[in-house]
Amino acid sequence: MAFSAAEQAQIAADEARVRAGFWKKIKATVAHIPFAEDALAAYYCAFDRQTPLHVRAALWGALAYFIMPFDVIPDYLPVIGYTDDAAVLAMALRLVADHIQPEHREAARRALKRLEDAA
Repeated sequence: MAFSAAEQAQIAADEARVRAGFWKKIKATVAHIPFAEDALAAYYCAFDRQTPLHVRAALWGALAYFIMPFDVIPDYLPVIGYTDDAAVLAMALRLVADHIQPEHREAARRALKRLEDAA
């Protein structure tokens, strides 16, 4: 799959945003979101060089949305604040489910345990 120059720029921006902000966001929200393990599995899949670029791009986009400080439903709203983030991530995971490998899930479980133990 070939990407246009604009798409390549967006993919690079999303990757950079995820690299810069994912761990800070997940550490701050792990206790409040029921989809933390899925977010972590998506992260590990997105940075796995064996994952096809179009899959990585979709995951970087979804994860970049998750870490953005502003979105459709503000994250600071109790109960519903992460609904849109969960929906975007769930849609991305559904599209690329065949590429989420057992090792991504296992790495996500280990990371989640470390985060919960540190909290």
